[in-house]
Amino acid sequence: MKHLIAILALAASPLAAQNFSEGSEARSWNLYAEVPAKFDAEVVDVLCTLTGDCPDDCGAGKRQLGLVRAADGVLVLPMKNSQPAFTGAAVELAPFCGQQVTVDGLMLDDPELGANNVYLLQTIQAAGADKIKANKWTKNWAKEHPEAKGKGPWFRRDPRIKEIIATEGYLGLGLEEDATFIAENF
Repeated sequence: MKHLIAILALAASPLAAQNFSEGSEARSWNLYAEVPAKFDAEVVDVLCTLTGDCPDDCGAGKRQLGLVRAADGVLVLPMKNSQPAFTGAAVELAPFCGQQVTVDGLMLDDPELGANNVYLLQTIQAAGADKIKANKWTKNWAKEHPEAKGKGPWFRRDPRIKEIIATEGYLGLGLEEDATFIAENF
């Protein structure tokens, strides 16, 4: 029943029903349709919530995580953490799988953009714990890829990305197409 409520709540407009900006300390990104939003929620495995396919530990880092808002049961999709690298929020939320937390960030909700319950997570606070910043993604990435040291953005050094570029080219059309494109445009 809990999953059915969350599914039905997806259609609800979260900001029309309530104002979650009170008490928010979220930093603006100057995005169209952004609204500060602080609320209590349960951290859930989105696929589990929608389909009932529920592996242990919210998928052990292999699933997108979501927030079922305590105030109205709406499933909110945290698509980004607080880093400018536009990295996902699942790494930030994984330690809180199945727990109630208070989150603060920016909600994007605009039907014209096709954005509904899209959340940019900036801080997380579990009951009785200190508030933490949602900025672990690149730190975790660096620990997982110690061979990718150096300067520049993580994606320029990621061995998986470098392997794909080496075989498929920058455009994903093959190395010959890349060579032609580079010769014609640079």
